[in-house]
Amino acid sequence: MRRALRVLFILGVVVRFGLDQLAMDQLRHPVLRALTRLLAVGRRLQAPRGQRLREALEHLGPIFVKFGQVLSTRRDLLPPDIADELALLQDRVPPFPPEVAVATIERAFGRKVDEVFTSFEREPVASASIAQVHFATLRTRDGQLREVAVKVLRPGMLTVIDKDLALMRTMAAWVERLSADGRRLKPREVVAEFDKYLHDELDLVREAANAAQLRRNMDGLGLVLVPEMFWDFCHPEVMVMERMFGVPISQVDRLREAGVDMKALARDGVTIFFTQVFRDGFFHADMHPGNIQVSLAPATFGRYISLDFGIIGTLTEFDKEYLAQNFTAFFRRDYKRVAELHIESGWVPPQTRVDELESAIRSVCEPYFDRPLKEISLGMVLMRLFQTSRRFNVEIQPQLVLLQKTLLNIEGLGRELDPDLDLWSTARPFLERWMLDQVGPGRFWRELKDQAPRYAKLLPDLPRLLTDYLRQPPGISRRDLQQLLEEQRRTHRLLQSVVYTGLGFALGAMAMLVLGHFSQY
Repeated sequence: MRRALRVLFILGVVVRFGLDQLAMDQLRHPVLRALTRLLAVGRRLQAPRGQRLREALEHLGPIFVKFGQVLSTRRDLLPPDIADELALLQDRVPPFPPEVAVATIERAFGRKVDEVFTSFEREPVASASIAQVHFATLRTRDGQLREVAVKVLRPGMLTVIDKDLALMRTMAAWVERLSADGRRLKPREVVAEFDKYLHDELDLVREAANAAQLRRNMDGLGLVLVPEMFWDFCHPEVMVMERMFGVPISQVDRLREAGVDMKALARDGVTIFFTQVFRDGFFHADMHPGNIQVSLAPATFGRYISLDFGIIGTLTEFDKEYLAQNFTAFFRRDYKRVAELHIESGWVPPQTRVDELESAIRSVCEPYFDRPLKEISLGMVLMRLFQTSRRFNVEIQPQLVLLQKTLLNIEGLGRELDPDLDLWSTARPFLERWMLDQVGPGRFWRELKDQAPRYAKLLPDLPRLLTDYLRQPPGISRRDLQQLLEEQRRTHRLLQSVVYTGLGFALGAMAMLVLGHFSQY
């Protein structure tokens, strides 16, 4: 019954704001056009279509607001009036009353708000779908006064999100039941992924921990600033962090006037993204313009400022290696290797012919290389890739949904900052260095260091273990003995490869030194 009522509410909002007309106006069939005119009878839809869409998403709740936030970064896929309105969802969602925020803070810390902070601004500076932010001043343990930002969770969010997710799970089950394409796209697993991340976003202590981890990861990169968390004042409903001073990245004209190099800023954004994904496997997965600013302070001029860490994506070593090899093969236009990787990873059935998949991937990607970003029709690329994936029964991997979403956000931001940015050529050198690091001597020594404590603990026990084994009664099976011998051979081959690899690197280094010496003469 609750789901049915929610469906009726959604349909009511669609009719109230004329979203049915917004969709059906794009249709060419005369019968559908006649139906559109019939449904319009008796309704006065005077507000612009973009405003109606934004207000409808706000009425439908946080999940729909987040959907609008993602759409707002894709100006190449939307008319300008709709894109401008959806951009307001990034940090201008209607706030909840200040007295509610104050009550939440006092309940979380068990003290009056004026006892927690030396000053607290009642009016919020930003309001989003999950929480809103107030500025304040805090006295730390060592007596210093620090300017802080206080993030307060919207009341009643868990109930609203659970209702929408229940409806989405029902719809996903229908899609899987009614469509072969739906089963291939794994909609229920995708909904489960969003369920996890949305519930994570409702715990502000978890968000603070995400921010602290990202701050450590990005510390040596010198391209992005992440606010410090004040752990004495972090609660599941309230989070206190360092106040950051920057210009929203969407204010491109203001950044240009301040002297920010927009082309370098676009390249830095790509570098930050690929560093987080392929070096750390821990990336900011909600990078819409409302969560990104640019510092104009002299000491950090031109650096990114990241905000809102409720949604963080993680990748396993297998995911990182697979994606890096795919990207590298794409950059080299090695479509055969891309096809082989799809088969090796299990994304396509094992009986798929490599040459057929290679030809299909080439036909989709080749026309779009060597073009600046502004000339690439991403909508056409996605449509043709979908057609190709359906033909070869490609299975969409739910664990990569956040990565796909973030990549779309990064491309949308790059388009805003530098329409001539070539995403592929900017990322290629970085990925090739990463791949070399994964297969070169650095990887070998890192793994050796990581495994050294384990083997150091095992070595003293080896004589005893071998003696116990040899003293066993002669009933040991021949199969166990063969397995032991095979393991010994495998270890011998591994040691040989390690020795030969080390000798190869040493000889190569000596050869380079000799050649360098003679080149001086």
